[in-house]
Amino acid sequence: MSAINIALIPLLPLASFLLLGLFGKKHFKESGGIIGTLSLLGSAGLSLWTAYNYFFVSGKVDGVYQKLEVLKIQWLEFAPGVSIDIGLLLDPISVMMLVVVTFISLMVHVYSLGYMKGEERFSIYYSFLSLFTFSMLGLVLSSNIFQIYIFWELVGVSSFLLIGYYFDKPSAVAASKKAFIVTRFADLGFLIGILILAFHAETLDFGTLIHRLTDSSSPQLHSAIAGGLFGISALTWGLLLVFIGGAGKSAMMPFHIWLPDAMEGPTPVSALIHAATMVVAGVYLVARLFPVFALSCPGALEVVMYVGAASALFAAVIACTQTDIKRVLAYSTMSQIGYMMFALGVSGYGGENGLGFTASMFHLFTHAMFKALLFLGAGAVIHYVHSNEMGDMGGLRKKMPVTHLTFLIACLAIAGVPPFSGFFSKEEILTAAFHSNKLVYGVALFTAGLTAFYMFRLYFSIFWKREYSNHGAHEEEHGGHGEAPFTMKLPLMILGVLAIVTGFVPFGEFVSSDGEALHSEFHLTMAIAPVVFGLAGIFVALMMYKSESNLPARVSSTMRGLYKGALHKFYVDEVYLFMTKKIVFNLIGRPSAWIDKNVVNGLVDAGGMFAQDGSEELSVWQSGKVQGYAIWFLVGVIALVVGFVFLAP
Repeated sequence: MSAINIALIPLLPLASFLLLGLFGKKHFKESGGIIGTLSLLGSAGLSLWTAYNYFFVSGKVDGVYQKLEVLKIQWLEFAPGVSIDIGLLLDPISVMMLVVVTFISLMVHVYSLGYMKGEERFSIYYSFLSLFTFSMLGLVLSSNIFQIYIFWELVGVSSFLLIGYYFDKPSAVAASKKAFIVTRFADLGFLIGILILAFHAETLDFGTLIHRLTDSSSPQLHSAIAGGLFGISALTWGLLLVFIGGAGKSAMMPFHIWLPDAMEGPTPVSALIHAATMVVAGVYLVARLFPVFALSCPGALEVVMYVGAASALFAAVIACTQTDIKRVLAYSTMSQIGYMMFALGVSGYGGENGLGFTASMFHLFTHAMFKALLFLGAGAVIHYVHSNEMGDMGGLRKKMPVTHLTFLIACLAIAGVPPFSGFFSKEEILTAAFHSNKLVYGVALFTAGLTAFYMFRLYFSIFWKREYSNHGAHEEEHGGHGEAPFTMKLPLMILGVLAIVTGFVPFGEFVSSDGEALHSEFHLTMAIAPVVFGLAGIFVALMMYKSESNLPARVSSTMRGLYKGALHKFYVDEVYLFMTKKIVFNLIGRPSAWIDKNVVNGLVDAGGMFAQDGSEELSVWQSGKVQGYAIWFLVGVIALVVGFVFLAP
């Protein structure tokens, strides 16, 4: 595997960003989409070639997939042996993520050719997409923990630009700022965690850091365990703070509030950022440091487990009440990321004990396909109906046959219905949870039923329920094609096929916690319960939403308190607003402002006034009049003479 070819995977999108960002508006206003798409086609091709070579040709040695640092350049040297390097790291999870990021980004680029056609800032949009893709690829290829932080922040900047793409909409501007600020708080934890781990491990390099913090004879591990605060070891603090950074990017509780509002960005952006790439960065981060979590600090891994399970259930309940189709998918994403997190949390390290790790990465892989499909399908519906609200939809299955079929496939996949891809990855997660923690297994099983319910509530509300009279007008508006241009339908069809077949990939043969093949088996007994819960959720949605009735209203009135709380997202945003406006602003902000204005500025102003008044008093001594100087000179001489004559002994 050539280091140049691997380096080109992120560099091609970077070149596209620079070209379109600097010259796109003037020289590539119409062709910017083609340039961006071709760059991603090249990156995706190189990623697939790299994956083939790594998994089937040269990556495995003695039955174990190796960590290969194909490039390492010293960037900043602080002292002998202390430096920040820039490198490219290949291992099973980074290679898998290369394929996911470049392929989903390619699908979004192709889809956007039709969806964003006619936008005034068309080339700028593609430059932002390219910047995000470059940042995400740099993140997954990073060979050290500080390098990953650099690209982590670049991902945040890219998402800020894409969410706020419609900068003339106040809601989009507010959403982009909200996402940026909330994740900044989490990233502060990440940075502190990096400093703690690097201080005790005496390195930033992933390979060396993991080795030193998992080797029981390592003095660095003993130092990290011995040091601490409030009875908690430094290692635990470091890992928990790193996880806080991951929780922010992956919209886990309590940092989830930015994700639903981020739907203000263009719908293809949601498919890229909020389905397959940025929101799984936190999962990838925990997976990257998984040996340290599992072998040296199981307590921190337990926190990951419970936060993931709580987030999965919390988001699923809220998704059952939302009426904006993109917000339903946003909370669905949060719920599925929670699945991946608690799968890591219930996992051990090595062999069959590492089933949860493999299942988490498997679900990340399958979820990328069907969730991107759901977002792009939702985009096609919005493109046709010109609304995000379920109440403005219904009966679209005949008007939008391709979108209808592919959306149904994605719904079946996320609901865990066999033989679609989500069934296989969820079955492995639930098996791992069952053998590790029965409480988490129960939560996951119930969440699986809720997932099937809210996804088919969405499906029936869009494609069945009622016939809508305005569809004919939209069909004429779209030139008679009745659905979407081919550039939008092609990604739907490709992702629809992948949402079926990716479940049959023997994922454990390629990705495991210790690099050795994990020969996981299908357990029929373990599959029965989730399938039953999933089918039950689909059946309830069918009865309530396939056709118009007052049943949903009656059910919501029966569960008034829970329904109202879920509809208002359990008032978490309101709690944050209360804390910031009433507590932080009033009790901290205003006193700080008063001190700044009256004490700090007062002291500075007093110093200035003293200098000014003193200078005015002294200015009489510097009048510029020679006569005055002569008189004062004479007075001085007379005073000296008098002093010497009359006062001398």
